[in-house]
Amino acid sequence: MIQPISAIIDGKTIITAKGAPIAVIDPATEETIVAIAEADDALVDQAVAAARRAFEDGPWRRMDVEARQAALRACADRIDTATEVLAALETANTGIPFAQIRDRQVARASYNFRFFADYIGQATAELYEQDPNYLTMVRREPVGVAALIAPWNAPIALGSMKIAAAIAFGNSCVIKPSEQAPLGVNRLVELLQEVLPPGVVNLVNGRGATTGDRLVRHDEVNLVSFTGGTATGRAIMAAAGQGLKPATVELGGKSANIIFDSADFDQALDAALLSIFTTNGQQCLAGSRILVQRGIADRFIAAFVKRAQALKIGHPLEPGTELGPLASRRHLDHVLSFVPEPGRDDVRLLTGGRRAAGFDRGNYVEPTAVLVDRIDDRICQDEIFGPFAAFMIFDTAEEAYRLANGTRFGLVSYVWSQDIATIMEAQDRLSSGIVWCNTPMTRELRAPFGGYGDSGVGAEGGRACEAFYTRQKTVSIPRRPLKLRKLGTA
Repeated sequence: MIQPISAIIDGKTIITAKGAPIAVIDPATEETIVAIAEADDALVDQAVAAARRAFEDGPWRRMDVEARQAALRACADRIDTATEVLAALETANTGIPFAQIRDRQVARASYNFRFFADYIGQATAELYEQDPNYLTMVRREPVGVAALIAPWNAPIALGSMKIAAAIAFGNSCVIKPSEQAPLGVNRLVELLQEVLPPGVVNLVNGRGATTGDRLVRHDEVNLVSFTGGTATGRAIMAAAGQGLKPATVELGGKSANIIFDSADFDQALDAALLSIFTTNGQQCLAGSRILVQRGIADRFIAAFVKRAQALKIGHPLEPGTELGPLASRRHLDHVLSFVPEPGRDDVRLLTGGRRAAGFDRGNYVEPTAVLVDRIDDRICQDEIFGPFAAFMIFDTAEEAYRLANGTRFGLVSYVWSQDIATIMEAQDRLSSGIVWCNTPMTRELRAPFGGYGDSGVGAEGGRACEAFYTRQKTVSIPRRPLKLRKLGTA
């Protein structure tokens, strides 16, 4: 039995709430797992008030660093002991294959807490001694209460990143999972209550336009972190801006995966498949536009299509499943809306483009690939967010960079070449916040992760999170007693 949690406040789980019920659907069966009563305005107020009390009066931000490190590591240990349960909940709620959830996303969640435990133990401060009369130091202090909004495609991995970063530097927080996929985050926050003081991490469940909006606009919330769609990100930044609250928003992507003739063919092929089909293609960093140099294009595309057609589509709990159902029926319809009509000359369907056969229920879709002639086609401009690859063929490096940079997004670029000069030129010319060279998706938490343009504002990562979740305080102290002018004396 899964509890219909409306909120977790001050360490207490709240089941009943006055808000409208939200059905949480299993995308593999399209059946309702549980109905959760939305946290109304009063419940959001209670959660923020608990976070404020914990910040102002509680022990968390006053703990010495070693004690806070120990607590963060204990959080990681709790996650590790619940790996199977968390993975099962996340799989049932998102449709992502169980092995991918367990081995990547839940493992990432515990690592997030260990990473920030290590990071805060190495923090340093600035000291300026150039003025002979003063010592000036710059301290970093926690900001206060953070509103954290997690996405539906990787709730535990990305939600835990926000929680770990916010509290590592002494803040308290209220997290709102996506109403579409709250179950894994609900259990995660329950586990954290076993370690952390009451009120440090609170949770509210609800829709973005109601519960989320109330949370972002709340007068006692000091900063906002959001991962999700670009349109929602704009609305959140506007709402946060009205309260002069700092906000980081990690949004969509339309990432180019550039395969030069000089690439290691087999590695580039393996990585291209991973970059678009893992997590059922529902990831902002997916290599959804595959740009292949003409010399290897026919061979590469044929090999990709053959492998895509061999992917094992199945229930996400079945061993060996490589592609599970999309997160919702609405999203399935969105993905299939990009399939080109028959007879088009400028877009050719290479494989897929239909609901997968053999399933009576569930949001299963065939892995899909198309060949596109024009960069301004909506297939190359809009985020599809599914197992849908768009191929384009290029002749020169200049053409590749023009195509890669030809969207309003700028999250990730991939480059494949065995020629170091090509790699060095490409990383300089590509307009994206992350460039992965001769590697599929990887994440170095010490480095910033954030995009350009419609892919977001701000970044997550060690130093980037320190800058966001703390504020600077400059303190100047005289080295010796000062001789001051005496105003008002004769």
